[in-house]
Amino acid sequence: MSIFWAIIALGALIFIHELGHFLFAKTFKVGVEKFSLGFGPKLLSKQVGETEYLLSALPLGGYVKMVGEGEDVEVSEEDRKRSFADKPVLQRIVIVAAGPIFNLLFAYVIFIVIYMFLGVPAVTTKVGEVLPDKPAARAGIKTGDAIKSVNGRPVTRWDEFAKIIFDGKAVPVQLEVQRGTSLLKFTMVPETTTSKNLLGEKVIRPVIGVVAAGETVTDHFPPGEAIVKGSAQCWNVIELTVLSLVRLVERAIPLDNIGGPIMIVKMAGEQAAAGGVSFLAFVALLSVNLGVLNLLPVPILDGGHLAFFFIELVTGKPLSKRTREIAQQVGLVLLISLMMLAFYNDIARMIASKA
Repeated sequence: MSIFWAIIALGALIFIHELGHFLFAKTFKVGVEKFSLGFGPKLLSKQVGETEYLLSALPLGGYVKMVGEGEDVEVSEEDRKRSFADKPVLQRIVIVAAGPIFNLLFAYVIFIVIYMFLGVPAVTTKVGEVLPDKPAARAGIKTGDAIKSVNGRPVTRWDEFAKIIFDGKAVPVQLEVQRGTSLLKFTMVPETTTSKNLLGEKVIRPVIGVVAAGETVTDHFPPGEAIVKGSAQCWNVIELTVLSLVRLVERAIPLDNIGGPIMIVKMAGEQAAAGGVSFLAFVALLSVNLGVLNLLPVPILDGGHLAFFFIELVTGKPLSKRTREIAQQVGLVLLISLMMLAFYNDIARMIASKA
């Protein structure tokens, strides 16, 4: 079943990506010869007008084949007005950028749908554990207490409570908690601790020494608030993806964190088993990653083509054919190397998990 859910996830992302290229090619009256989901041998095909729509055997990508696209492609005079290569550079930029941008917009829509319709699981402020010899324990907080306010600010969700503590810079805080039918107040001074964030960076945070009970509720939001929260969540994921790439280049994050198709299959199955919201959030995360990665200025990716077009826009002429060929070869080597590393990491994780 994991493979099934991975194909569903990747198929949706590939379709959205290629749809972006396809729609803007049509908008600018560029001829589209093929629209393929997947690479390699075709499994199914249907000709509609000038375009052949394909389902191919390898579901790890897709492509839109446009008239006049590629090196040394001969285009008849009749087709020249429909040729991608003969369109103004700004139109070519829009067509190429549309693919990754559609992936980012797809993630944005998913997050809004989750907040508005499906609901977001949220952890309540019920305390599941009080760590010994920490500020909360010394103040008298007990397991089972429900935190109602921090410094007079009402809280109903654990992330709200934790953010106030983290942002408080270790100044005294007053908690109001419900214990049975009683409301009690406790004052304490958080102590600082060193931990690691999602990027593996060391951060110093104030804590009081309590752990959530893990009691969850599902929060739904009205349209306006859902759009705001969906926008913020999408931006946070984009920012985290970009920072992760920077940290990988800086070697602050080990290269063995890179995952490939095997990891995606495994995670797709796990998230699908966890429920629809978890699976959709996973698809949104993959969509952001696909969009951001494709915008990197690496030859052979969309971002590499965009870099060529921006140079052409500035200089008024395209790069030489030889320069483009060398850049494409370098990009291909980088991409193959990255894929090999991802496969190696996937296999190493599988062996380690069975050891």
